[in-house]
Amino acid sequence: MTMPEGLNRPPDDRIVRLQRPAGNGRDRQPDVAQLVQHLKTMFEALAKGQSTPISRPQLYMKVGELVNAEAERNGWELTMPERRQLIAELVASLQLPAPTGGTALATVEPGAANPSSAQPQRPGEKLSVASRESIEEAKSKIQPIILDRMDMAAAAQLSREDLAHQLAELVAEILAELKLRLNLKEQQGLVELLLNDMLGLGPLEPLLADETVTDIMVNGANKVYVERKGKLVLTEVRFRNDAHVMNIANRIVSQVGRRIDESQPLCDARLLDGSRVNIIVPPLAIDGPSISIRKFSKKNITLDVMARQGNTSAPMATVLKIAARSRLNILISGGTGSGKTTLLNAMSQMIDPGDRIVTIEDAAELQLQQPHVVRLETRPPSLEGSGEITMRDLVKNSLRMRPDRIIMGEVRGSEAVDMLQAMNTGHEGSLSTIHANKPREALTRLENMVGMAGINLPSKAVRTQIAAALDLIVQVSRMRDGMRRVTHVMEVVGMEGDVITTQDLFLYEFEGEDADGKLRGHFRCSGLRPHFTPKAAYFGLDRPLLEAMV
Repeated sequence: MTMPEGLNRPPDDRIVRLQRPAGNGRDRQPDVAQLVQHLKTMFEALAKGQSTPISRPQLYMKVGELVNAEAERNGWELTMPERRQLIAELVASLQLPAPTGGTALATVEPGAANPSSAQPQRPGEKLSVASRESIEEAKSKIQPIILDRMDMAAAAQLSREDLAHQLAELVAEILAELKLRLNLKEQQGLVELLLNDMLGLGPLEPLLADETVTDIMVNGANKVYVERKGKLVLTEVRFRNDAHVMNIANRIVSQVGRRIDESQPLCDARLLDGSRVNIIVPPLAIDGPSISIRKFSKKNITLDVMARQGNTSAPMATVLKIAARSRLNILISGGTGSGKTTLLNAMSQMIDPGDRIVTIEDAAELQLQQPHVVRLETRPPSLEGSGEITMRDLVKNSLRMRPDRIIMGEVRGSEAVDMLQAMNTGHEGSLSTIHANKPREALTRLENMVGMAGINLPSKAVRTQIAAALDLIVQVSRMRDGMRRVTHVMEVVGMEGDVITTQDLFLYEFEGEDADGKLRGHFRCSGLRPHFTPKAAYFGLDRPLLEAMV
């Protein structure tokens, strides 16, 4: 038999804690030569009645079973590293004949059936209900043993691939010791589950890897929903209990220097890939900890892509490009999950690469491609209630940083005053988002936020400042068919008396529903001459702007 590549080297014992069991059997050493002969006899007997090749994990299990039996019969006291070293030596010493006639027992090609080297289970590959139950049952039994035998400090220094290799061997040994039987696919799934618990976000890892999932919502231990194509779907993902959910929540917030507990039951955070996370725990969340994840999109969404997907029309996309390039102050309005940040990212690609950009967010999620970007993020108060840094603090500080453009992830409070002042004092081309259902409602909300700052100004003065600061309001909406569309492009023109005057450049008009449940409609251009045409002319973009408005 030809040994699989890698079995000749002694296993790496870095992750196994070196502990010697109590006892005085150390003077009775295993006879390796006798064991090798015993193995050869056993494998020759197996080869007579077996036509399928033996896989690498099965080879280790067979040798491990023999070592266990011989150790018990002869009274050997072996530590785990010594046992693994002995198994490796025995496997390396085997020189069985090559298979003949398709009946001999043979190993498969190197790595082909090894849980540590095989490809991990992909999100789209589903195990049967029985397999999942077997994996969960095995995991509950062997996880405490693995944690006891592993040196977690040493494991933390290994790459995921190296740790997976060692963990797979350890899992195979423990399964053999406990006489638990899992097929190869189930063993791979078990190793992935253990790795996800040790290094990742446990049961959420397959959902994070699934590119069709845009949102993940954990409602306690037993209900995990995802959004696919704009629709919410209940998944089969489960946590062990609420304590398991809290453990994952703490792992998320600790990565960005925040905390979540009874004294601080609310937290905004982000994952390492930029995905936005909101966590709320008891006593505020009555039915258990709740985790909401807005996934970081790996696709580079541009205005051209949005036009092809039907999120906008081609003329509308052209006008938005020109508006961003002409340094207009733009407010993107919409409801939760409507695509405000996606649109902001798409429009930000029109910013000149030479501009100095300062971004201000509660949890950093903007994906700007320009080389000169300074990213600022708020900070919650400490345990003593001090050290909080608010959006307003960051906006004030950003004005001292010589920005060409200020991009605020979302305006939601008194920072609106400082943002409007920045827009009115030479910082053109600023972008921000706001929660509102219609463009006119966005103006009303902005006015109310100025009042939250405690500044006593007449309504007309506030509206005059808003009209002078803003140039364009873009409304996005997630419609009932799951499609996100830009429904309004509204231009702020000026003031008439106490009222802010506006004009619609584009509207989405709903027409009906087709047989597949998709909404039908069209993007209508008003045909009006944009008020910002002189600004576009300054950048040499007035002709394409007027052509797009026909």
